[in-house]
Formats: sequence, structure tokens, C-alpha cells
Amino acid sequence: MNNAVNNGDDGIWSGTWVAERLGVELVGDDALTGLLGLALRRNPKRAHLLVSNVLGKHVPQSPSVVHGHGFALGRRVRELLGAEETAEAVVLGYAETATGLGHAVADGLGTAPYLHSTRRPVAGVAQAGGFEESHSHATSHLLLPEDPALLVGDGPLVLVDDEFSTGNTVLNTIRALHERYPRRRYVVVALVDMRSAADAGRLDDFAREIGARVDLVTAASGTVRLPEGVLEKGQELVARYEGATAGHQPSAAPSGPVAQLPATLQGAARTDSPGARGTARQAPHDPHPEGDRTRRTRPEGHLTRVDLHWPRGLPDGGRHGFTPKHRARLETALPAMTARLAEAIPEDASRVLVLGFEELMYAPLRLARELEQVVAAEVRYSTTTRSPVLAVDDPGYAIRSRIVFPAHDDPADGPGERYAYNVAGSGFDAVVAVVDSVADTRELHAPDGLLSQLAAHTPHVVLAVVPSYVPEPLYAAALSEERPAMLPEPLRGPAFSSYPPEEVGWLLQDLSDVTLEAPTEEREEAIQSGGAHYAESLPVEYQPSEQYQELFHAALETSAARIAQAVGVVTETVIAERSPRPVLVSLARAGTPVGVLMRRWAQFRHGLDLPHYAVSIVRGRGIDANALRWLAAHHDPRDVVFVDGWTGKGAITRELAAAIEEFEAGGGAAGFDAEIAVLADPGSCVRTYGTRDDFLIPSACLNSTVSGLISRTVLRADLVGPNDFHGAKFYRELAGTDVSVAFLDAVAARFPEVADAVGGAVKELLASDRTPSWEGWRAVERISEEYGIHDVNLVKPGVGETTRVLLRRVPWKILARAGAGADLDHVRLLAGQRGVPVEEVGDLPYTCVGLIHPQFTRGATGADGKAVTV
Repeated sequence: MNNAVNNGDDGIWSGTWVAERLGVELVGDDALTGLLGLALRRNPKRAHLLVSNVLGKHVPQSPSVVHGHGFALGRRVRELLGAEETAEAVVLGYAETATGLGHAVADGLGTAPYLHSTRRPVAGVAQAGGFEESHSHATSHLLLPEDPALLVGDGPLVLVDDEFSTGNTVLNTIRALHERYPRRRYVVVALVDMRSAADAGRLDDFAREIGARVDLVTAASGTVRLPEGVLEKGQELVARYEGATAGHQPSAAPSGPVAQLPATLQGAARTDSPGARGTARQAPHDPHPEGDRTRRTRPEGHLTRVDLHWPRGLPDGGRHGFTPKHRARLETALPAMTARLAEAIPEDASRVLVLGFEELMYAPLRLARELEQVVAAEVRYSTTTRSPVLAVDDPGYAIRSRIVFPAHDDPADGPGERYAYNVAGSGFDAVVAVVDSVADTRELHAPDGLLSQLAAHTPHVVLAVVPSYVPEPLYAAALSEERPAMLPEPLRGPAFSSYPPEEVGWLLQDLSDVTLEAPTEEREEAIQSGGAHYAESLPVEYQPSEQYQELFHAALETSAARIAQAVGVVTETVIAERSPRPVLVSLARAGTPVGVLMRRWAQFRHGLDLPHYAVSIVRGRGIDANALRWLAAHHDPRDVVFVDGWTGKGAITRELAAAIEEFEAGGGAAGFDAEIAVLADPGSCVRTYGTRDDFLIPSACLNSTVSGLISRTVLRADLVGPNDFHGAKFYRELAGTDVSVAFLDAVAARFPEVADAVGGAVKELLASDRTPSWEGWRAVERISEEYGIHDVNLVKPGVGETTRVLLRRVPWKILARAGAGADLDHVRLLAGQRGVPVEEVGDLPYTCVGLIHPQFTRGATGADGKAVTV
């Protein structure tokens, strides 16, 4: 056993401080003081706390040591039961402290499924039982197995807790379960048996009472001797030391190095830790830090988010059950997941902490144990907790420091403080925080949240999020067995699109081998006559002239910084208001380059590796419902942010809102937010935007050659079935003129120079009234009537939409705001090539508006396809 942290500085037992002041004694096995230290807490039932050195909860420990203790207990249980009963055993662990220990015991048994109790209700999951923990600060335990039969049967039930102190919790559990699921044998497993002589006989009496055998397996045993009045003395001591630190809380505004952190990491680092030998001292912003063990001496924190690529459908722990098959899948996936974590840890790091989250103990433990094998750094493991414990910076006390932060998983019992112990002042060069997706909330990323607090004590914070597993209803599971999943994984480059595979996943089907292009005039006639929908065919891809390509590159050079700033503004707004870890879903295809740029900004500014997909939405037919189903199966719909390039009159904004409403009404997953985030909102149609200026976005100048060589999306009944994604083509043959990645690189290269401007713009934007005025829609209605068109669908406002008219439709005329300059150079060139008049207009809310020919037949154009006046 590694006893590196079993004792305090200079070999002092970490229970000495409490023992000397309260007269508390540990009596028992020689190993007892190596396994346990002592601390104090505010609890009306028990003032002292036994702090395990090998559990991985309060004291950072080698993950091999933590897992090894549980595994060894599991091996002992296997020997006790024998092969036949071991094959029928089920392991039950206790939340929150023993969830990881129970997993490790189940690992030692080898063939046993595992379930742990939980304090987190899960909607839609039936409760199979529950019990109370009388001495705890949070008493109610729920049992929520995915398989209701998990607790049914006559095989042994192995109950695992960190300590066996009075036996009340175990007796309550067995009594409650035995009434519903009686069995012949129970095995109680704990790291330490600390029952008093009076309590020791109760287990045997209880076993006779229920007519079952109850065995006990522990690593060490002993008892706690408590003098008279210890509860009152302990409470008085806690009150005195808590009062000593209460007047030394840091201010809410960050200062010093913390002030230089990204907005998602800023915040005053609140750390409670009375001074050496029990003297009260200030938290990290103390202007007199001499002797301050928790004083931050490292550079500013840096947050890196790592996508573990957690296996789909693999539970994050035992809340709903964890079977040997699940364990085998985890073992297979661990090396690759750990390699991703290792890449995020600085090569020169000498001490690394993997910090789990309350009940989420096993997944972080296994990652930490694997990490311990592949990095040169010393790796330690512990988790955050709900349990309030006094911190005293003394080598003879088990809790040397504590970090305090708000709950970040929307707990059922409401908001409250949470804690991380012995992290501050421990010299960790990097902390890997592992949480489940339910806990990856705004509170986690808030100025006073856990990530900000960790950043005050280590130069590198790494965040890894494990998907929160929620069981499907039984009927859904049966249905999925009868009908295999029909939705494929997203298409990615280079097989589909010229974008690198990590930049975007296309929730589309590849129709590259289908001839879909039709002459522009034929398409227009069919569309306006009602004979076909615009999404049933594709226009012939416009091949830009050399002069036009030069205009594109000139426009990109001129506007790259302006676009970069708008990208930064919209991305920061999304992270601040919509989700700290958004799932970007671009509306193909104009939204796709913007989604990629937003993803790059999040990586540049916050170290976030955001998922990004592209989906199809078709005016008049809605969004691809199968794409929504895929997204809901892989991500929390509440995190999805739909992205588009710009707004015109707001037709797609309205289309998306109606489609989401229809999707939910039809039984689709709830939670998708229909508000689009756009680079430019000249029509004032949305609240989330980078700018409301109508200016030239160079990606609007071209078609597929600036959008990954992907066509418009296609929705045609003979090609797209009810269980298919919408389709699109990959124009591989246009690779010679592709500027998709060049466009992204040119804009992203300007991120550093606009970063400060983005910060100011976002602050101003978030404080402003951004209620959509729909000014653009009203202007479109007015233009439609004034020009005798009487169809708003033929009026395309804004630089981007006007460009589309000239490239894809049969244009009638272009309205340009009087005095519009270089933003319209490409429009004037295209209009000249197609013989379309450009008319300057004084009162125009857009830079320009494109009008589609309102009375189109093929006879309305000349043989060369140029417009004629009617």
C-alpha cells in the first residue's frame, strides 16, 4: 500500500489535531491510522469525521491505491462466496462517498452487475427502492436501476460503504430491500469497521430477525472513543474556526492574474483554510501571504476542454446499473480516452490531479488510473463533495484546505455550496475536472464556479465531460431491437466535403452520383408555376470568372477582420447566454462556414472543442426531422444552437420556429431552441448575432467552392425516404477552384487582433435591448407592393441574398442603397454579366435587395439567359 498521504508533514498522523483538542481516540488494527485521519464538521449528530486516505473523496491519492483497495475487497468477497454464489451476486454501493468503491469491489468480483444509490432523481426512471442515512447531512437515497429485475433474485447482495460506523445505514437498506426483494444472503463490505461494542452484536441479531445470513468484510477494524460532551465541544470548535475565516473572504471582483483569465474562468478564488497550527488566515487574495499554504503562486489558469469520445450508450456509472459487458466496453475505450487527456496535460507537469464529481467517481478513477500509466507526472485522484467539512492548515489535520463553489448540476434539493478538499496549496501543475453532462452548466463555468476556483490554484485546468446516461423506456429499447438504428453517423471530409473531418459533421446523405442540376431558367419556370419545389433540383454551379475571383480575394482581404470580430461577438454571446458548451448546428450550406469559424473562435479563446454539425432546412418544408432525432440521441437538445450566415427578411427564422414546434408536437425530443445565431442580422430578426450591419461576407460571393464543395441541400421523395437525412452533392471535380479552407484560415488569422474589440462589443451587446424589430420584413413587404411583385418570396434583401439571386435564380433588378461602395462591387459585376439593372434607392434598410423576375417564363429572357424587361 502506498501510504504517501496517510500522514501529515513530518510523519504526523492526520488525526492528531482533533485528537488533541477533543480527546477523540482511534483504537484498533495497526493499519487504522494509516487508513484514516480526523476532521470536524458542522453536524448536529456527529461532530467528527473519519477521513479516508484511500477512498479518493477528500484526500488526493494514487488512483492505483484507491482502486486497489476496493478491488482487493472484491476478491475477498469472491473467496467468501465461492464461484457459484459469486456468479449470482449483485453489488450495491452508497452515494455519494462509496460509489467508486462499490464499482471497484464489483471489479474484484468480476462477474457481478453493479448499482449505486443516488440522490439525483431522474425523470422517467421508476424508483425500485430507497432508504435513509440517519447520520448524514443528506439522507435520502434512491435506487433507480434501468433493469427492474436487477434487484430481484436469490443471489447474494453485496452492500459497499466506506465505513461501517453504527450499522444503521446498512440495516435500513437491508430491511427496505428485504421486504420487496427477499434473499438468503447479504455481504456488507467497508474499508473500516468502526462499530462500538454495543453496535457489534446488532448485525447478528438483525440477521436472525430477517432469516438471512449477513457477512462482513473490511480492510481494518477498530472503534472511536469519544469523551463526554464531545459533540458540544466539536460544534464550538467548528464555530470558532469558521468564524475566524468568515471575515477573510475575497472580493467578488477578480484581481491580479485571475483578472487576465478568459471570462468563463474569471472569478475570485474562494478558498477556506485556517492558518498553520490552526491560526485563521486569509484566502488567496490576502495581501500578506507569508506562510499561506493555499496562496496561488502559479501563472494564470488555462482551460482546455477535451472530448473523450465516450462510447455511445455506455453508462457513466452505476446510477442505473453497470454490467460486466459495460465494464468490458469501458476497458476497451479507456486507452484512447486517456490518450486524449494526456495530450492536454503539459509535458513538464510533475503533479496532476484528476478530480471527479460527487457521485461520478468511477469513470474519473479509471481515467486517472490509466493516466498514471502513460504520463511521467505523479497522478492523484479525488472528487468534489456535498459534505461541508472544516479546513485547518495543520499537518495533524486531515482537511488542509477547501475550495468552495456553487452546485452546478441543478440538484433536486436546490442550490447550495459544494467543496473540493486538499486541492488548494497542493502544488498540482494541472487539474483534470471530470463531470457528467448534467453538471456541465453555466454554474460550472461561472465566475465563482468550480473551474474558476481551480484556475486560481493551478496553471492548467482540463475539463472532460462524460455523457449523463439516461435509460430509454423499455418500449423504446424493445423497438430499437426490432428496428436497427437507421440513421447513419455524420458524413465528414475528405470523403464528403473539403473541410477537415473535425470541423463539421454533415447530417446529410451523399447524392453525388445523382444528376440533379437543371438550367436556371427551367428551374425558375418550374418553381414559379408550382410544378416543382426549389429543393427538388440544383442550379448549375456558377463558375466564377478570373475577374470575379479577384473580387472575392480583394473582398476577403478587406473584410476579414470585420468578419472575425462578428464571429467572436456571436460566439461569445452564445457561450454567455445559450450554453457554456454549445453544440453548433449550422443550417446548410450558408451557415456552415460560419459554424466552423465559431468553433474555431471557441477553441482560440476558451480552449473548447465544440461539436459542429450541418443540417438541412427547406423553406416551406421545414428542418430535417431525422437530423433532429440524431442530435437528440447524441446531445442534450438544450445545448443545440442553430447557426446561419445572415438574416434576410427572416423567412428561415420563422421556418425553423414552426418546424421545431411541429417536431415536438409530433413526439420529437423537447428542448431545441429555435432562435438562430447569425453572423449578420440586417433584418433585425434574431437576438443572437455578430452584427446588424449589412456588409459583404465573402462566403456569400461563391457557392460550393467556399462551402466545402457541398451543394445546396435536396429534398425529393424519390431520393429521400421517411427515415433518411436530406441529401446533397459533393463536387469533387471543383477542387481546383476551392477556397473553402482558405476563407476560414484568412478570417481565423485575424482573431488575435480583434480579441479586445470583441470583449468590449460583447459587453455592450449583452447590456443592450436586442429585441427583433423585424424592420427588414416590413421593408420587403413594402418593396413587394411598390414594385408590383406581390410575393415576398421573390424579394431577397441583403448582400448575401442578392448574391444568391444573381448566382442561382433569374434576377429582374437590383436595388442598391444610394452611396453603397465596395460591398457591392461583386454585385455590380454579376449584374453586368447577366444584364440586370442596378437601381439606387435612398430609403433602404439594406445595402441592397435582389428582385427575382416576377413573371418568369423561358421567353422572359433572351437566348443568352440575360434578363429582359417586361
